[in-house]
Amino acid sequence: QVQLVESGGGLVQPGGSLRLSCAASGFTFSSYAMRWYRQAPGKERDLVAFISSAGSVTNYAESVKGRFTISRDNAKSTVSLQMNSLKPEDTALYSCNLRGYRGADFWGQGTQVFVSS
Repeated sequence: QVQLVESGGGLVQPGGSLRLSCAASGFTFSSYAMRWYRQAPGKERDLVAFISSAGSVTNYAESVKGRFTISRDNAKSTVSLQMNSLKPEDTALYSCNLRGYRGADFWGQGTQVFVSS
């Protein structure tokens, strides 16, 4: 079955960096685009970044452009999110997402990011 397991969250000071990873299994990873979402307390879940199946196309939310970078390693079935110049408003639960596999969406359990001094 599909499994998505995120890691790498934690507490970081404003201006700091974190690298999130999502380990995928149960499907042909190299055939599917992947996404990172985040959900802050009391807010809706928002799309943060997208990467195509081959990694050749990426898209970002305006709020993270120039600060976050999504990447993938198809040999290791992982997708990562490098987050630099973090701000308090980046505090959220970050989840990776597989969309449209056998008609369904799949989510990991998420990894919490806290940005605070």
